[in-house]
Amino acid sequence: MVRGIGLDLCGIGRMRRACALEAFLSNVFTEEERAYAGAPEKPLYYAHLAACFAAKEAFSKAVGTGFSGFQPADVSVAHNAAGAPYLKLAEPARKAMAAIGGQQVLLSLTHENETAAAVAVIEG
Repeated sequence: MVRGIGLDLCGIGRMRRACALEAFLSNVFTEEERAYAGAPEKPLYYAHLAACFAAKEAFSKAVGTGFSGFQPADVSVAHNAAGAPYLKLAEPARKAMAAIGGQQVLLSLTHENETAAAVAVIEG
């Protein structure tokens, strides 16, 4: 049963500007997310980070609370061996999902030109 759904868009140019601040990078993204994105010189660096940010926002919308009770870094985008994205949730984010009866999150990411998007579906 679907317990929540969230959708978010993130401008890649906006992410490029925000990432100029190290505090933003370290407060929002996990080391794993930053490592996956690579270096700023990598062609899709900002697109990857924008998609991760959109995923965090989509999850916060799916639980219905925004970032109340957890921080963006408590929601981390990882990838399985085939490259499919999934969310790793720290305890505060897991609690928010459990509060709505959620047991798992389905995630879809995309990016093209100057926009990244994410959809998060919480099932329970």
